[in-house]
Amino acid sequence: MQDAPNLQSVETTKLSRSEIARRELLERICAFIVRHELTVTGANLASIGTALSGANAALSQAFASREISGDPIDQRWLDTVARLDPGTGARVEELERLMDKMEYSMMRFAQSAKSAQDETSEHRGAIDAQIQAMSTKPSRSEGTSEPSAVGEVDRVIDLSRTVLEKMEQVENAMERSQAETDRLRESLAKARTEADVDHLTRLPNRRAFERRLASASQQAQLNGKPLCVAFCDVDHFKAVNDTHGHDAGDRVLVAMSNTLNGMASDTCFVARHGGEEFVVLFYGFEKKDAVAKLDGIRRAQGMKQMINRETGKSFGKITFSGGVAQVQGIDDARDALARADQALYNAKSEGRNRIVAI
Repeated sequence: MQDAPNLQSVETTKLSRSEIARRELLERICAFIVRHELTVTGANLASIGTALSGANAALSQAFASREISGDPIDQRWLDTVARLDPGTGARVEELERLMDKMEYSMMRFAQSAKSAQDETSEHRGAIDAQIQAMSTKPSRSEGTSEPSAVGEVDRVIDLSRTVLEKMEQVENAMERSQAETDRLRESLAKARTEADVDHLTRLPNRRAFERRLASASQQAQLNGKPLCVAFCDVDHFKAVNDTHGHDAGDRVLVAMSNTLNGMASDTCFVARHGGEEFVVLFYGFEKKDAVAKLDGIRRAQGMKQMINRETGKSFGKITFSGGVAQVQGIDDARDALARADQALYNAKSEGRNRIVAI
């Protein structure tokens, strides 16, 4: 007869297997980062870990397909494919809903406080008028009232004045609360605005772009009008940083943002997507028209000679490449981003300083 299994040994075996699985996953993540020369960041670790663990089928498939094809897995591609993680958008949307609720609650409180303050002020005014009227009636010394009645009236007047003082204190407290609520609402509005702005270029950032893409896709489908998206990437930007320094590189990014922002209008939304990459939404543009518009900006930028004002050395020509894709409805927005990213990669592969559409 065999001995019963030792529960502690079984549990230890389970823990060991779990530990081995975690170590294997960490080793795969480290090897992936080293193999593709990626930066170790929280966002990168999350995306790579999610893909390699199989927790997100779409991400896993994207990673596998990219490696099989032999196309480079760089930071730009990783930032783009990370959008396949549906949890990111859900978390941002949940945060937006919470902020909306907070702003609405503060607005309702401010309205209620103002209404209560107005009513308290009216009541206080009425009580004050009544006290004045009672105080002007003939006093006991004039012999027109019984002593006991006069004493009662005096006590009522004193009590009313105490109530009046309390009401005034409450009114002042409500006024301070309303002012504090107004300041909180202003701070929240400022924080929401700042959260949508890239601090270097002052363009809308990736967060603002993601929200605009969702609304633009829906609006385009409702109106039956075309919508295009484009990725733009500064050519040889690493060489600029290596040669002139990161401060000079930042100035190049600001100059490039100003160039692209020159076409911003009701029909063109320009944002910084991250690093040296920018993104543009073209409202009401067919793909060929969006390519023509962006190519005009590219040619104009290519004719400029930029100088490093700190050293007097020329940056040479600073150009950019672009990839354009048309959004075919609400459900196609993310796929359109992937196509635009592939078009940008094609433009880089074909020699840079050009616009390619897919």
